This record gives sequence, C-alpha cells and structure tokens, in this order.
Amino acid sequence: MNHFTYGPLTPLLAYVMSCIGSMLGLRLTAQAHASRGGSRVRWLLGAAISIGGTGIWVMHFIGMMGFQVEGTQIKYDVWLTAASAAVAIIVVGTGLFLVSYGRGRLLALLGGGLLTGLGVASMHYLGMYAMNMSAQVSYDRVTVAISVAIAVVAATVALWFTLRVRKPIWITGAALVMGVAVSGMHYTGMYAMHVTVDSQPGVITGADALDFLVPLMTVISLITLTMLLMVILSPSEEELHEDAELLAKLELRRRTAQQQQQLTYPSPGVAPAPMPLAAPATTTVMRR
Repeated sequence: MNHFTYGPLTPLLAYVMSCIGSMLGLRLTAQAHASRGGSRVRWLLGAAISIGGTGIWVMHFIGMMGFQVEGTQIKYDVWLTAASAAVAIIVVGTGLFLVSYGRGRLLALLGGGLLTGLGVASMHYLGMYAMNMSAQVSYDRVTVAISVAIAVVAATVALWFTLRVRKPIWITGAALVMGVAVSGMHYTGMYAMHVTVDSQPGVITGADALDFLVPLMTVISLITLTMLLMVILSPSEEELHEDAELLAKLELRRRTAQQQQQLTYPSPGVAPAPMPLAAPATTTVMRR
C-alpha cells in the first residue's frame, strides 16, 4: 500500500481544504448566533455543508486519491461514496443544531460531539468500504478504536469552537487546529487498513476517482465558494450589534420627542390641570 502516491501533494491539499471548510463553517456559525428564526437555520445548514462537506468529506477523498495498492486497480461505488458525503453533512448539521439550540450546555456539547464524532468515523469507513479492488481488506481493531476516539474528541472540540470563537484571528487558529484533527483521524484510520491482493484479479466495477470524485468535489467546492461570498457580503456580528444599538437609540429619541410634544401640546379633549388656589390674604387690624 502507498498512502502518498503523489508525495506531499495530496496530504497538503487535503489539509488546506479541511482548514478552508472549517474556517468557513465557524464563520457561518458565528453568523447564525447573531441571527434568529429561519435565518439562523439557514446559516447553520451552510455551516454543516462547509464543515461536513468541504472540511471533512472533500479532505477525506483528496487523501484517498493518493492511496494506491500495488497489483490492483481501485474504483469507487458511486452510491456508497455519495452516501458517505450525505452522512458527513447530516451528522455535522445535527451536532451544530444540538449545540446551538442547547444554549452551550455541557450535556448538549458532549452529546453533539459524540454523535458527530461517531458519524464522521462512519463516513470515513463507509468511504473506504466504497472502494472496489481485487483484494481482501481487514482492519486493526485497536487502531480503528483510536481513530474513532480522535474523531469524537475532534468533533467535540470543533463544536466548542462554534460556541466560543467569534473574531477572525481566533477562527483562523481554530480552523488550523480542526484541520490537524480531521487529517489525523483520516490517516489513523487508513493506517488501520490491511490489504491482501488476490492472486487472480477479477473484474472491478465502479467509477474511477478522476471520473467521479473530482466532479463531485468540484460541486461541493463551488457551493462552499458561494457561501463564502454570502458571508463576505453579510454584516458581521459586531455590525449587527452596532445596528441594533443604533436602532435602540433612535427609538429612544423618538419616544422622548413624542413625550415632550404631548407635554407641550396636550391632546384635544384633555382639560389642562387646574391651577392651585392662592391662600386668602389676612388683614391685620390695628387697635388703638
């Protein structure tokens, strides 16, 4: 087996895509926390696509493109591969909604991290199961358990970042950490694989990586770019807060001016308040 057929190109590109997806996802969650109602839901869905689709799934299959087994060709089952992308987006979205609407409670964070981590690990091994080749594949259980633990911890930390990180410099740092965690989980899971090539190669069905994965990754990347433009054009949380303060000040001024106007010009039909009566003057009579 060779995990780095193209040298450092695939792991570096995979890491960069993971960081980009994570960075955009954190930016979208920050936008979601500053929004309400349907707008908040839309931002969280965008964050799920960014983190789950680009940050995890695209990273995973870029890394897989550098994987080759000597003596057999590797193809991919189309439906299983597409299902792995859906799993990544759904579990990340579920975790984001649990944490966001759980108001940062510890139980919601741990539950969301566990669910998301197990889902990410399932996506990883489902994507590996989608590989078709003339070989028998087995896994080392201890290494698999380590990769699942990494996925759970990484998912929990990522969800914690979505609650705490707001400023661009911290979002960038958190995305770099998330990229390391996702890449570490991926290559740990790949290291758990053991392949024994068949002595008599059979017919291998499925799609080639370049014929199927590249177009699918291109579509997800374009969706990510579109959401990035939406974030850039949307006001930040600080700008929304400043707008809210400005509106509050304008409303206070309007009410104050209205009250002053009512005091100066009473409403018709309302009698003015009676003036208080002056006390009668006392006359002092001088007697002789």
